[in-house]
Amino acid sequence: MSSPVSIGFHSIIKIDRRKEDAVYIQIVYQFINAVKRNLLEDGDLLPGSRKIATELNVHRKTVVAALAELQEQGWVEILPNRGTFVKNPERVITAASAIEAFRQPPDRAPYHFRKELILDTPVFEIPEKYYFTDGTPDYRIIETEELVRFYASMVKRKKKSDEFPATTDGNLFFRDQLSYYLNLTRGFHLSRNFLLPIASREQIFSILSRLLIQQGDIVLVENLSYFLPNMIFSQAGAKLKTVPVDAMGMDIDYIADHFAPGEIRCVYINTKCQYPTTVSLSEKRKIQLLQLAEQYNFIVIEDDVDFESSLVKDKGESLFRKNAGNRVIYTGTFGRFLDPGFQMNFLIAPQDLLEEGKKYLNLFGKPNFMIEKTLGEIIHQGDIFRYQRKFQKIVAERKDLFAQLLHGNFENKVTFEVPVSGLAFWVRFNVSFSLTSLQEKAKEKGLLLPSNCLYQNRTVTALRLGFAHLDEKDMCDAVRLLHEAYHETVEAK
Repeated sequence: MSSPVSIGFHSIIKIDRRKEDAVYIQIVYQFINAVKRNLLEDGDLLPGSRKIATELNVHRKTVVAALAELQEQGWVEILPNRGTFVKNPERVITAASAIEAFRQPPDRAPYHFRKELILDTPVFEIPEKYYFTDGTPDYRIIETEELVRFYASMVKRKKKSDEFPATTDGNLFFRDQLSYYLNLTRGFHLSRNFLLPIASREQIFSILSRLLIQQGDIVLVENLSYFLPNMIFSQAGAKLKTVPVDAMGMDIDYIADHFAPGEIRCVYINTKCQYPTTVSLSEKRKIQLLQLAEQYNFIVIEDDVDFESSLVKDKGESLFRKNAGNRVIYTGTFGRFLDPGFQMNFLIAPQDLLEEGKKYLNLFGKPNFMIEKTLGEIIHQGDIFRYQRKFQKIVAERKDLFAQLLHGNFENKVTFEVPVSGLAFWVRFNVSFSLTSLQEKAKEKGLLLPSNCLYQNRTVTALRLGFAHLDEKDMCDAVRLLHEAYHETVEAK
């Protein structure tokens, strides 16, 4: 009897619990990839499901479900009283048919094609046990099973006579409920006609760039700012110009001093929680910016993605509320603390602009009307407010703990302010050193510091450290490992 393969399954299968894909599906995809790469060969005997489950740190039932799916697809063969064997259905060809076998495409295309800069957004696999992000929620706080029950209820109640609209107008019930929610929480007086739900932020900025930007248009962003919209605007042909940021946010006087009327097309800004520094735009500068927009004839794109994570009751008026949308296009996120499959982004703007924007939604696929109706029901039943209270309570506790841990571990070695909004701290080191060296030391200790959390130039050595995805134990361990890596990088020299 042959022995099971000795390859470690943890080396070929990496579970990422932040993904929308179920864990057993992640196992299936990566198992098939391992067979295609010859890491597992045709005929190999696999270990028992309990051993695989222990190695991957998942429930045995998850492994059993994955093996059943692999058997259905023909990638394993389960023989009673003998074991589970690897099969490669792509290699089961006869000698006669091998001559005409399908060949893989070349690694490099023999023709020219356009490369999109926005696809260079850094994405990381996370083999380390601990990791920081640039500020993401803990999607475990609101149990996905509860959201799925809402969805299942919508499916069961759907009748043939209750057909969803087949136009890009989307689900009118959801738009009514979302406008109600935004009016209640953000002080708007908004009808659904000025609101366009859109699945992702990438789609929002892509649509805005198509509607607003022509080759050579000047778009102003902060000197440290968010990678994604910058790359999308740049790809659309915009010339990005940076504006300094201080403790009161974007320096509006700098705009007046360095640009002429009619020269600027757009200003992109997050007024409540600037990325990455987390500072808010002062009320004085909000008024300045709106006055300058009228005087210089430019559009302000206000990104309020962090509104739901703000823990203060007086969140300050948005530019949109002050301006009634005359010069301001407002974008935000609904339910950012929910599982990603149940989140929604939205655009608020004049109705004729939204009508044009709807046309581009077909490029990204039809709206998911069942998800929209589910989200509308979550608002209608009042559960969204319960979810938000639970989320904000846990975020407040974790924010306080993170601040204590930074003080306790780093003392006077770093400078930071506890952010009013957002899910990350802007941590500035008081001495300059190589952040890439810190990143390497942290990795050796099992802590991932993604490159999009590192900010370094002649005047700044800083980290944007997300805290909300970490529970108490993981947070303590992550900050401890970060301090150890810092000590070995800086103080042990």
